[in-house]
Amino acid sequence: DRIVLKEGIRSRLSDSIETAIKITNGTVKVHFVKENKFQTLSQSNSCPVCGISFPELTPQHFSFNSPIGMCKTCNGLGTKMEIDPDLVVPNKKLSISQGAVTLWGALGTKGDLWQTKKIKALAKRYDFSIDTPWEKLSEKAKKIILYGTGPKKYKIRWESGDKSGYLLMSYEGVIPTIQRRLNETTSEMMKQYYMRFLSEKPCPVCNGKKLRIESLNVKVGGKTIDQVTSMSIKQAYEFFDNLQLEGNKKVIASEILKEIKARLSFLLSVGLHYLTLDRRAPTLSGGESQRIRLASQIGSSLVGVMYILDEPTIGLHQRDNKRLIDMLINLKNLGNTVIIVEHDEEVIRSADEILDFGPAAGLNGGEVVFQGSVKEILKSNKSLTGKYLSGRLKIEVPKKRLKPDKRFLTVKKAAQNNLKNIDVKIPVGLFTCITGVSGSGKSSLVNQIIYPAVSNLLNRSHLIEGKYHEITGFEYFDKVINIDQQPIGRTPRSNPATYIKVFDHIRNLYAELPASKIRGYKPGRFSFNVKGGRCEACQGAGVKLVQMHFLPDIYVTCEECNGKRYNKETLAVKYKGKNISEVLEMEVSEAMDFFANFPAIMKKLNTLNDVGMDYIKLGQPSTTLSGGEAQRIKLARELSKTSTGRTLYILDEPTTGLHFDDVKKLLSVLKRLVAMGNTIIVIEHNLDVIKTADYIIDLGPEGGDEGGYIVAKGTPEQVAKNKNSYTGKYLKKV
Repeated sequence: DRIVLKEGIRSRLSDSIETAIKITNGTVKVHFVKENKFQTLSQSNSCPVCGISFPELTPQHFSFNSPIGMCKTCNGLGTKMEIDPDLVVPNKKLSISQGAVTLWGALGTKGDLWQTKKIKALAKRYDFSIDTPWEKLSEKAKKIILYGTGPKKYKIRWESGDKSGYLLMSYEGVIPTIQRRLNETTSEMMKQYYMRFLSEKPCPVCNGKKLRIESLNVKVGGKTIDQVTSMSIKQAYEFFDNLQLEGNKKVIASEILKEIKARLSFLLSVGLHYLTLDRRAPTLSGGESQRIRLASQIGSSLVGVMYILDEPTIGLHQRDNKRLIDMLINLKNLGNTVIIVEHDEEVIRSADEILDFGPAAGLNGGEVVFQGSVKEILKSNKSLTGKYLSGRLKIEVPKKRLKPDKRFLTVKKAAQNNLKNIDVKIPVGLFTCITGVSGSGKSSLVNQIIYPAVSNLLNRSHLIEGKYHEITGFEYFDKVINIDQQPIGRTPRSNPATYIKVFDHIRNLYAELPASKIRGYKPGRFSFNVKGGRCEACQGAGVKLVQMHFLPDIYVTCEECNGKRYNKETLAVKYKGKNISEVLEMEVSEAMDFFANFPAIMKKLNTLNDVGMDYIKLGQPSTTLSGGEAQRIKLARELSKTSTGRTLYILDEPTTGLHFDDVKKLLSVLKRLVAMGNTIIVIEHNLDVIKTADYIIDLGPEGGDEGGYIVAKGTPEQVAKNKNSYTGKYLKKV
């Protein structure tokens, strides 16, 4: 239609547009004759050039947990499990003949093995050597080895008896071989073997962004939703605070922006400015998770609530402690009750009321030895905590520090996560502490670069290594041990006695008793994992697993043996009036008195006592142990072994859950390991640990993008003098 716009023309205009919409399925082009300009209008949110249309957008379109918004290829996970070339060839310094390709292993030297012949013929055909280190092979050679030749054939000499000749073969490639075998195998064991070559890779469709393509093309303030969620909390707050909107958009966004900024400010106030919004929950530390939950509570502004927190300072630098304490006081001032289980001195000194339990641990604990104010606990003679707070007891600064010699474990150009291509030199044979504010790159350096790289070389493991150029100094070590806070076992069957191998000696003792000799009992009779001596109703677990549909599974005490794990015949054998089940119920301190005349048993028990674990029961299920307890039991196991003096020990915050007195015991154990010639690397925020270290490497200056640099290094005295170091500032006081 051709219309002159004037009064009364509206109905004709609307009829014409409706007619046009019917003909074109929703697209209309208007030509303004006088101005000679065109305008395209669309009913279907579609692009006038390419015709791609968008649905009516809802909040669900921006959620990767909703079927409406998630990427259909990866179901909103952002990753797919794929065979990783870095796991197929973990050690790039080895040649093919030395076993660079894990699936093949080291090749036969005689040249008569079929596999070796095939690979040698392939190398000859494509002009590479099986004796060249993998990192020096051409990209073409690597591609052929990993992905195959396709339909192309190559010649291989074939001999059998008196016949010989040539075979034409095509080569499948290592990665397609693993994929095919993984798809074909019905064996669970083989499936597990091939699964070790898989790792998470970004989804090829959404590039790890988790959302469908339409959602990834909507922008606010020039940023898409994935660009905003990849920002740190601090950057995101600044983005929304500086967001300039006009007209309707400003009105619509005002209340939403207020909510977003309020929530982000709560996260900032608990010292989590360095976390990115899209950080995956499993990668958060316990302390970070706890502080996120705490931030959500502050946001709710509830009154009359009792909040219970278990060690909220875990993983927190001294600088951020003040923020956390201010926030907890703020919660209290709103009219709430805040109860905290804590060992941090600053938090204890900020409390209105202190309840100190003791006097010791385990059987010797369980009493309230003090209740009152900070001033009162400083004068208490009963309270061990009070003695440390008042300075009557303290962890001394070493009078003499070990000095680095010419031996170093050197990492060149570390660039994992936020590390800024730094060169790090860790002295061999010393106790080194890696410090820095939360998110400064400590775990990236130690847990993602140093441990995997050294372990892959010395322990022949297949761990994924972070980004770095080169590591030197491996020759000073014969093994590396990462004493982390992972459980020592995931079922009630595992316990401290079996983990540190003391139970083997105890079983041997019971098998040597006259009552066992008469009955013909061997050590296996006293194992709850072997048929014969155990209770068969619960198969020696002492508990039965009850599967609860739609609820977590639960363990209930076995009604047959009442949790004793053994049958009546086994329990009839006693030493000093106690059967094997009663021994498992003993605490370490009690067991030390009971087995005082048996050096082999005492050696193992002493190590548990040395790391401050005298209060745990020998048969305590591993599922009931805290992360800090599991870590110290692992340390005890290492102490009980014969030391070569060439071990690299790595510990991540070993003081988690430890009292001042336990920290003192732990430090004496670490010093003992160093005295044997071993090297210790500890990630730590505890000032008592930092001040006793021989050498400090302080990362920072901030967390996230503003971290990843070496701020200070040297002895604690040298770091304390460094004005740029937050750690140095607090270290100076102690």
